[in-house]
Amino acid sequence: MTGLTSPTTGIVSMYRRPLPSTNLGFLTAIMWDGREPSLSSQAIDATLIHAEADKAPNANQQTQIVTFETGIFTAQTSDNTAGVLNDNGATGGPVALSLQLAQFFIGVNDPLGLNPTGQPFNPNIFDLYKPWLGLQGGDSQTQSRLSVARGEEVFNTTNIKIKGVTGLNDVLNMSVINGFCGTCHDTPNVGNHSVKAPLNIGIANAGHDAPPALDISGLPVFTLQCFAGPLNGSQFVVTDLGRAMITGKCADIGKVKGPILRGLAARAPYFHNGSAATLLDVVNFYDLRFHLNFTDQQKQDLVNFLNTL
Repeated sequence: MTGLTSPTTGIVSMYRRPLPSTNLGFLTAIMWDGREPSLSSQAIDATLIHAEADKAPNANQQTQIVTFETGIFTAQTSDNTAGVLNDNGATGGPVALSLQLAQFFIGVNDPLGLNPTGQPFNPNIFDLYKPWLGLQGGDSQTQSRLSVARGEEVFNTTNIKIKGVTGLNDVLNMSVINGFCGTCHDTPNVGNHSVKAPLNIGIANAGHDAPPALDISGLPVFTLQCFAGPLNGSQFVVTDLGRAMITGKCADIGKVKGPILRGLAARAPYFHNGSAATLLDVVNFYDLRFHLNFTDQQKQDLVNFLNTL
């Protein structure tokens, strides 16, 4: 179990960014900590709690709500410098994303053998802008499109030595996992995890272990003491309990799901606690956290790509 203490009120109160109410057909976990078992249950809770209704929606109404929610797709349609994102063979935008749903299933492209079809993991998660890699021209739009396409390649091909990620390294009993961005963002052309896989990459850390390149100065800080299990006696200083808020398990401290990556340009600030003001802050965090040694050009290309999702 986990003991929770607060130096002021003793009340647990956390800040979490609201998740988009769109692209929900690709979800494998609902809410940041996965507390809702299904979209139907979330529809009930939202109706009773947020809308303060007198009674829950009936089964037919729940079905209508879920059908409506899973039929909404959001993706960037154009970029200020790259222009229309489904031009010259590219497949950006919500229409192509909606067609992707037919190819989605729980476990698709999972890197840990949980794909029910047995197909091996493919780290090339996004192929939206591959046709732009061969563009020729010195005009600003062409150069922007080339940058976006290079950023997609950076996302797909960067080798990452994954260390210290609870929910991954500890579960597999591997101190180092040779992975990619897609190891944790494996759903093709969507970017969330295709199975429930709450992970702690250190975003919620505070105190001496505060995450690099992120601003947690405005967030509450909690000290947690573990009283049982393999982590008995361990102490954690965090800005968010993560999934431990639901399970009470020390192993779940700081674990949250990886969100869908589409529509990022309109969703600042980033991460579950809003600690990254810009996508460059996000890239800098990963660069420092996993010692990626990105060049300035790679960072800018990756930001330009993420802005088009």
